[in-house]
Amino acid sequence: MDRRSFLAAALATTALPAFAGGHGRLGTFSGVNNHTVTGTAEIAGQEINLLDDFTFDGAPDPKVALGKDGTYDPNTLMGALVSDTGASSYTAPDGINPADYNEVWIWCERFNVGLGVAPIT
Repeated sequence: MDRRSFLAAALATTALPAFAGGHGRLGTFSGVNNHTVTGTAEIAGQEINLLDDFTFDGAPDPKVALGKDGTYDPNTLMGALVSDTGASSYTAPDGINPADYNEVWIWCERFNVGLGVAPIT
């Protein structure tokens, strides 16, 4: 068996991960209601990830949620924001399909206002 045949056979029998070399759907945050929110959000299956470049200027009771076309959905709340900076991960609630949404929100539940939104492409 020559080198080319060997490599072709090896690649044909090796399973590669579904997201090899890539991410899920990504978006960039911007602040709303006079808040500063920057960085990248990712929807990857049932997981919603805030990536290493995430920053938030702070507010009481910030939560992570999803929305669609400029409208936050309270049924998608995933719990308190873990940190004002850096990477963190959240899981969509049971019965919620993140593929149905095109925004990740940072939401102040106490005052019922948006703090930041990342449109997802």
